[in-house]
Amino acid sequence: MQLKPPADELAEIRAEIARLRAREGALREILLRDAAMPKIGRFHTVDLVTSRQRIFDPRLLPEEIRLDPAYTREKVTRVLRATRKGPAQAADSADPPAPDPRAALRARLFAGQQPH
Repeated sequence: MQLKPPADELAEIRAEIARLRAREGALREILLRDAAMPKIGRFHTVDLVTSRQRIFDPRLLPEEIRLDPAYTREKVTRVLRATRKGPAQAADSADPPAPDPRAALRARLFAGQQPH
């Protein structure tokens, strides 16, 4: 098998996580909705635990405080977005490929990685 580029592997992992979360949600819904559903399996049990806690809700503050810049801060977030390449991006062009200046970096990145 071939080694996968990190971008492809990341996208596949995220798709699998999404599939697992959807399945978890469906099972959770079944267990919460159907009281007669057995909550004991061969290796695990499921318990419904209810808890209460007080939370801070900034929407309840007066508007003059919520909109006051003295009470705000900047948050910087870095996100990796994985998107499927379209046919125009994935297709090989008729021109011969130029040497990849990142080949050495890619070789180091995949060094020691086992094929999938």
